[in-house]
Amino acid sequence: MKKIIGFFCFIFFSGAAFAQNAVSQNAGTGGIPVKRIALFSSGVGYFEHSLSVSGSAGLTLVFNAEAVNDALKSLVINDPGQGASPWVSYPAEDTLIRTLQSLGIDLSYNPGTAEILASQRGAEIEIFAPNSIIGRIVGIEMRAAAGSSPFGVLTEPYVSLYTGGGIRVIALSEITSFSFKDAALNADIQRALDLIASNRTSRTRSLLVQLPGSGSRTVSLSYVIAVPVWKVSYRLDIGQGRPLFQGWAIIDNNSDTDWNNVELSLVSGRPVSFIQELYPPYYVNRQVLPPAIAGSARAQTYDGGYDREVPEAEAMYDMAGSSADESRAKMSATASGGVPAPAPASARSPEANVTAVEAAAAGSAVGDQFAFTVKNPVTLNRRQSAMLPLVNGTMEAVKTLVLSGSRVLAAGSSGGIHPDLATELTNTTGMKLPAGPITVFDGGTYAGDALIEFFGMQDKRLIKYGEDLSVTGMASFNAGTRLVSSVTVAAGVMTVNRRQIYERTYTVKNAAPEAKRLIIEHPITGGATLTEPKSYLEKTSSLYRFALNLPANGELTFKAVEESPVAERVVLGQLRPENLVSYSTNQEIPANVRAALARAVELRQKCDAAKQAQTELEGRRSRLIADQDRVRQNLNAVGAASDLGKDYMKRMTSLDKDIDSLNSEIEKAAALVRSTQKDLDDYIAGLKL
Repeated sequence: MKKIIGFFCFIFFSGAAFAQNAVSQNAGTGGIPVKRIALFSSGVGYFEHSLSVSGSAGLTLVFNAEAVNDALKSLVINDPGQGASPWVSYPAEDTLIRTLQSLGIDLSYNPGTAEILASQRGAEIEIFAPNSIIGRIVGIEMRAAAGSSPFGVLTEPYVSLYTGGGIRVIALSEITSFSFKDAALNADIQRALDLIASNRTSRTRSLLVQLPGSGSRTVSLSYVIAVPVWKVSYRLDIGQGRPLFQGWAIIDNNSDTDWNNVELSLVSGRPVSFIQELYPPYYVNRQVLPPAIAGSARAQTYDGGYDREVPEAEAMYDMAGSSADESRAKMSATASGGVPAPAPASARSPEANVTAVEAAAAGSAVGDQFAFTVKNPVTLNRRQSAMLPLVNGTMEAVKTLVLSGSRVLAAGSSGGIHPDLATELTNTTGMKLPAGPITVFDGGTYAGDALIEFFGMQDKRLIKYGEDLSVTGMASFNAGTRLVSSVTVAAGVMTVNRRQIYERTYTVKNAAPEAKRLIIEHPITGGATLTEPKSYLEKTSSLYRFALNLPANGELTFKAVEESPVAERVVLGQLRPENLVSYSTNQEIPANVRAALARAVELRQKCDAAKQAQTELEGRRSRLIADQDRVRQNLNAVGAASDLGKDYMKRMTSLDKDIDSLNSEIEKAAALVRSTQKDLDDYIAGLKL
């Protein structure tokens, strides 16, 4: 297998460089060579051109139309010449339209013959219909045409000409050809057609860079434009004693220009990048105001002012410690071309290259990004792609199996699952490696493909490249156990703190004749804390990883236990009697709390008994009052003077005495209820356990 990967190390790459949608040339003096290119993983590229000039110079940069916005946003000119400030000119995007509109005949909106003739009223013209007629255009009118149409009356255009014989009206359909007698007008037609044809066939836009100056000097121009994203792929051979690791960059030069001997950097990171429409002209709507005409002045009052703003010139002086003129002079000097071009990468040695990597690129940190700078100048022809080695050496790698707790639970009773064949990598290359695919080799042959996200220096990462069919994993789950951890009572409220137990048991069987390293990925239960086992290999935002040894031709059982707190708040005074008794006899409740609750049960029973007694007395009174009402109705029916009425009167008197006696007993019972309720309430309120 060493030969398989090693073979690529002997492929010669002089390198690659490209600029998407951009070609550069020096007008009339040869090309402007590209010296440096940095390709970013965010889909943009930094390009630096450099050449020697003498005296004042004019350079032309030619871009595809879609790249002009990026070029205008990022162009940097570095000219050490002692002359005036450099400047850039270019045709605006609407130049064609405005140029066409400025000509004698406006072809900007694709006019028809009738519209062209109508726009040239008064011009002298010669038409053939089929004979020659010379005259001046009076106008175009629409007249009814022969035939009919289901959509209405058909019309066709007629041109009116003022000729020596008077006004002639001719249908445009009869005209076979025409020409204007004004040579300047015919020249404008020719020019307009040339402009339209040129714009249709040209995909490029030119930026003319003027460099006033004196003496011989080296000038650099740089910019950032969109490019194809550079890609990366890796190879890993875990069949060696020391695993071999190799990374390759895939780059594309899809421009129309060759690059020769270019310093190339490949930058991994995620900088902010966007397109802003700087190339097309923008116009704003302005309000229309009437002319200023003298009149009476309008009365107006002014409020008093405070928090006066510092004028711009004063603010510049205060902040910079110099006058506004000096500040403006500094700003002018900065914009005059003395701005150093940004350096996206420098060929430094890696900070911690523990594997002594030998590759065509050297890695180095660039701010929060990481750049791979090709060691030797590179060349790549137009419309070509290349694969360039980034890293080539050894990496720490440990083969392992990974059993996903989420997958094995999803399988449920349908059967177990096979764990993943994986490798635990440690990035010892001294480089920050971009995300990409990994082709894994083992035992001298292909073992599978894997994917890896951004891989920082010294990071550990698992990669999966297959499944182990000789190993099967199953799991069971129990989340029904709740245990009381503590009970507190204060201000009449009992708080019962419980522990919700989540228990998951994994069973893994190995049918292979060799022992294997196994990692179980146990999903984290939200809000829960791991209690068994106490330690783990590592933890992510969603799972724990546990490392175990799976015996040959055997099985292992692993249990993971998590707990989450559950609090229950109970207002003791509002509990039903049976619920209060239940808490007082629950053996999970601490003994002192049970004893206190038992006393509360006694007081509650006394209170309930007093209430029951009062209720019974009130029931007896209600029945006596009902009897009294019935007797009163009978008395009214027979009359008080009758013998039966006299008996009813005696019964009424007896019932009154009984009701008065019950009222006295009810008052005593109500007092007892209030007393026992107060004793219960005071006892509960005073509990603090």
